Amino acid sequence: MKRFSVLCAAFVIAAAAVALADQGPTYTGPMSASEKQFVAGIQADLMKRFPTAADAVRAGYVRYTNEDATGAISYANMQWQSADVLHPSQLWYDKNGQLLGADFSVQTDSNTRPAKFGVNPGRWVEFDDHVHWVGHDANGQATYDNYVMADKFKAAGGDPAHPTAADLVRMHKVDKTSDVATVFDMPRIWDLIVWVRPNPSGAFAEKNPLVKP
Repeated sequence: MKRFSVLCAAFVIAAAAVALADQGPTYTGPMSASEKQFVAGIQADLMKRFPTAADAVRAGYVRYTNEDATGAISYANMQWQSADVLHPSQLWYDKNGQLLGADFSVQTDSNTRPAKFGVNPGRWVEFDDHVHWVGHDANGQATYDNYVMADKFKAAGGDPAHPTAADLVRMHKVDKTSDVATVFDMPRIWDLIVWVRPNPSGAFAEKNPLVKP
């Protein structure tokens, strides 16, 4: 999926200079009672509040990816500290704009996986700092899946924590500032990926056999 997990896994392949490799899950076993309670709670809540992509946009989430091979299109709210179960940092939808799942995140410099929400810490994955932007092509159509790793952004004189369209022009990523609809930093985080739509493979699985691109 081009939601945060697989997108950043691709970053590791494309960015060998990254100092800390993104860390995958260390636990993929059956759900505990507390995990089942967590999943049931967010399924009921998020399906009510954000059933469609339009609901996410109205709440301040911004689309930043194309549809991926498993059918997910990701939206982020740029709030990387999910203090509680009501505030996922990302939501993802299918091509018809129906809710698929959510990411919860903790911005951190720690190498210790979070112990939150009653979820096994081994389910959390770590992603390194990088900058995303949504652009426009020559026909005015939105372009997604644009990124640059933080170390390269810094080397070009930019501040990943406060990226600008002018930085992207200077880096020759875009021709002019008006080609950038939005640009934002995804800092180093621990991220928890959860299917909201029922998934026979489990709520924390990477893929859902019921979702077809």
